[in-house]
Amino acid sequence: MTTEGASSDGTTEGVSSEDTFDEYADLGATTENAMEIAETSMDRVRKLVPQETIADRIRGKSVHATGDPEFQHLVRFTGPTDDAPVRAGARAVLESRPIVTDITMVKAGITGRGHDCPVRKAIGNGAELAERTGMTRTAASVLELDREGVYDDAIAVIGNAPTAALALADCIEDGTRPAVVVATPVGFVKAAESRERLRAVAAEHGVPAISNVGRRGGSGLAAGLTNELVHVASDVRDGSIDAEWAADLR
Repeated sequence: MTTEGASSDGTTEGVSSEDTFDEYADLGATTENAMEIAETSMDRVRKLVPQETIADRIRGKSVHATGDPEFQHLVRFTGPTDDAPVRAGARAVLESRPIVTDITMVKAGITGRGHDCPVRKAIGNGAELAERTGMTRTAASVLELDREGVYDDAIAVIGNAPTAALALADCIEDGTRPAVVVATPVGFVKAAESRERLRAVAAEHGVPAISNVGRRGGSGLAAGLTNELVHVASDVRDGSIDAEWAADLR
């Protein structure tokens, strides 16, 4: 007996090959039943969120990831237009730029389909720096990878740790230039403040960013928003996206 499903990195678990779909699928869905559930869910989201711009796709994804229609109003875009960071993210995916997450959980949620971007996590690096200075492991890991030049031109994703977002803001102030930042660290201590600082620094230095306001956020949201950047890039690649939206991406 096989179980219909997929691992969080997009690989199927116990799904027979005849049941899988070749086309790109969201949420790791590969069976007919799973695809129907995913598509029905997104159809309902589209009734709740306008579908007028590329940025609306990110707003819709935030609703899908949180199950909260009001979350669309909490998303913030840093750039000359709301569409700008989505375009920058899709372009980075099309160019196979690295995706760098703060922790393992976010990395596990990044789809394995629709892109050739190497995906890595920051946590696990910078242990010596954390021990020597007393800073959090996530902050130290971001600083260590930045020292190695990992974040330049990368898709930087922070879904859990406010201190990682603050460290990345410091790196941007010091000259690091990610292709795009997705930042949704969650919690009651420094979460909202870290995103506010990251938005301010990103705006000052011209780094496109997608984030949210308030205490909420988290790894699943960060992974979902990053996956939507992959979806936009996939739609550009196969020509299914609105021509005007994709004008400077093809």
